[in-house]
Amino acid sequence: MSNYLEVRWHGRGGQGTVTGAKTLAEAILSKGKHIQAFPEYGPERRGAPVRVFNRFSDNPIRMHTPVKTPHIVLVVDPTLIGATNITEGLREDSIVIVNTTDTPAQLRKTLDLGPKQKVFTLPATKISVDEIGRALPNAPMMGGFVKAVPVMSIDDLLVEIRASFEGKFPEKIIDGNLSAIRRGYEEAISDV
Repeated sequence: MSNYLEVRWHGRGGQGTVTGAKTLAEAILSKGKHIQAFPEYGPERRGAPVRVFNRFSDNPIRMHTPVKTPHIVLVVDPTLIGATNITEGLREDSIVIVNTTDTPAQLRKTLDLGPKQKVFTLPATKISVDEIGRALPNAPMMGGFVKAVPVMSIDDLLVEIRASFEGKFPEKIIDGNLSAIRRGYEEAISDV
């Protein structure tokens, strides 16, 4: 992992976007990194657009503002493409991870990405319905994140998530989320 990474998530209320960002941050904390995870809401209701931000660093993080120039953008709800500017502030070498059945090449064209920018796609909603029984694409998106940005191994991520969820959720829910995370990792594909 780079010494410092900024991440912006785009989703809608009820999809687990805030929970995904916070859970990922807690897992990365176990690697001795300094972390931030915080949302930016419009109206707090199911279906309303939400942006969530992460920062990961080897050093203490003193900045406490929304992420303006993300290294990584996760799009939990693909209907936000075109409805909001998900590519705003992208860096020359940013990574975009999208919950979609479209190919990375299709999304590269749709998003008008530069040659050094990477795009990963994964069918996170389908995976979550298969593994969890509900459309909560945050878990597969965490797996896609770890594939695109190897901040930790997928096995380490699963260990940390299990430890975080134990005692809070029934085993069936924990197992479903862990399976969804692993499938998100396995099914995330890139065009580079």
